[in-house]
Amino acid sequence: MDNLENGNIVKGGIEFMEKYFKENAELFKTLKDNQTPHTLFIGCSDSRVVPNLITNTKPGEMFVIRNIANIIPKYRVSDEFLATTSAIEYALYILNIKDIIICGHSNCGGCAALYYDESKFDKTPNVKTWLKSLDNVKAQVEALGLSNLKKKAWFVERLNIINSIDNLLTYPGVKEGVKLGKIRIYGWHYIIETGSLFSYDMVTKDFELLNEGSDYEKIYNEIFADN
Repeated sequence: MDNLENGNIVKGGIEFMEKYFKENAELFKTLKDNQTPHTLFIGCSDSRVVPNLITNTKPGEMFVIRNIANIIPKYRVSDEFLATTSAIEYALYILNIKDIIICGHSNCGGCAALYYDESKFDKTPNVKTWLKSLDNVKAQVEALGLSNLKKKAWFVERLNIINSIDNLLTYPGVKEGVKLGKIRIYGWHYIIETGSLFSYDMVTKDFELLNEGSDYEKIYNEIFADN
């Protein structure tokens, strides 16, 4: 609200029109009639996670879906209002996107909320219901017998990415597309404070650091210093 009151957001909009838009006017002309994004990016709504910034992409390159904790539900047809499911349908079957990034991140409030006291959801019943889709992820973490909340959250973040990949494979044609190499799925774990980016290998079942030399070790050691 402060940004709106002191005019920063409005100034930002004016600066976009006067600088960025003018510098990229030809790009925006090519986008006026339709979109042909090459990648579907499914990420968290967290304000610290900026898809185009992380991927260094321009307008028109990515179709972006964001929700609390970057959750992909299993595919189903329903009379309910399924925002994430319908957006994925559109990306896969209307836009025919073949590259899909599922991006989780460090210090995810949605993942940590699995361990909140029930009273914290008094005003957010829909958030509570949404996070129930991670009950199986929480159960997997609880089976590890951990007591450190930060360590639990770290595992929830990563297992949530894997769970979302598994759920994405339930969408019509996706599993077969992956098998034939026509669809490529990337599971990313982005570490906000270091810029480190891990990618899940569906063959080795491990998260591998993409940007070697990034200073994530300190954060990792702090989390895993004890149980």
